[in-house]
Amino acid sequence: MHVFKFGGASVKDALGVKNLEAVLRKVDCGNSLIVVSAMGKTTNALETVLDNYFHKKNELQSSLQEVKKYHNAILMDLFDTNSVETHPVFKKVSSLFDELQSFFDRNKSPDYNFVYDQVVGYGELVSTIIISEYLNLVGITNKWLDVREYIKTDNYYRRANVNWEATQTIITNKLNTSVLNITQGFLGSDDNNFTTTLGREGSDYTAAIFAYCLNAENVTIWKDVPGVLNADPRYFDNSQLLNKISYREAIELAFYGASVIHPKTLQPLQQKEIPLFVKSFMHPEQAGTMVGKGVGIEPMIPCFIVKKNQVLISLSSLDFSYIVEENISEIFKLLHLYKMKVDVIQNSAISFSVCVDNIYNNLPNLLLHLKAKFKITCHENVSLYTIRHYDLEAIAQLETDKTVLLKQLTQETVQLVTR
Repeated sequence: MHVFKFGGASVKDALGVKNLEAVLRKVDCGNSLIVVSAMGKTTNALETVLDNYFHKKNELQSSLQEVKKYHNAILMDLFDTNSVETHPVFKKVSSLFDELQSFFDRNKSPDYNFVYDQVVGYGELVSTIIISEYLNLVGITNKWLDVREYIKTDNYYRRANVNWEATQTIITNKLNTSVLNITQGFLGSDDNNFTTTLGREGSDYTAAIFAYCLNAENVTIWKDVPGVLNADPRYFDNSQLLNKISYREAIELAFYGASVIHPKTLQPLQQKEIPLFVKSFMHPEQAGTMVGKGVGIEPMIPCFIVKKNQVLISLSSLDFSYIVEENISEIFKLLHLYKMKVDVIQNSAISFSVCVDNIYNNLPNLLLHLKAKFKITCHENVSLYTIRHYDLEAIAQLETDKTVLLKQLTQETVQLVTR
């Protein structure tokens, strides 16, 4: 059993879908499972639709129409225009958009996170229907699966936790591994069968979940880069390919925000020592990067990671008393209460600093709560840089032309918060 995952960039248009077909013909895709993301920037487009649903009702239909037009253009490029009335793919895609419209019409919930999960998942559903039907058309026989029937989660909407026991049982008993299966990344469902999502970039995690439950031979993530690079080429010059990475090193890189591999993806693979390959969908013959059991990284060079739009919060006691266990415990309870993802912590006798990702937009409420007991300094829209296996030259390179607000070094890692 092989598990393949194709991201949105690989299927952003009809040429991308045809390239996916070409990749499958070059690799052994029999008895495999393919996980596919939403096409191109569809998730972003559906987030705009969602924002209009809550805040700009008069723009809802036009933004939804843009999503439909985008997919219809891909459909018309992939399928004979004379088959619009006859090929089932057109009706299936139309039915999915009708479902989405029906949800908007009947929804009564004001909970943004719940509504988010019910809406954005249609990107993956439409994407996989189109790809499954196209592959069947060109002779790559496959079965389309609704991933929500296989991956069960709690109801922590937008970042759901997998119910591993239920998921393992369903996949073991229900999935036919003798055929090529195609399903969606990013999605699951809770006990009430409402759609849940596993967090942004969660499609990699979906591939790992299936690989774990199926005892897969390996997982391959197909990207628009040649493999795992030592730095994101969008932000850093002269990025280099890492040929091999150990699970431990990859988990460290993912934890600090490396964008190629989702942070949750690696743990289930490591537990069963399932190798992960990251390869280019434009050059499938190239080796890419192998993540598996082993030592460190090859080659051993500094790895640069950046996370934008972070928030740095610095606290000190109002009476200059020590920041001790009781205070720190209270601070972390509040960070948890307001769903802040903590990326860096630094404390001294009378101060405590934390760099967080404010993905749930709860910062004003958190600050209001903290100001009751602490003096607060808050810097928004800062950047968090991390260097694994740093040297002095790498640090100097990052600090150039930046204001460093926080700097923290350990034996293997340096982190800088800058503006």
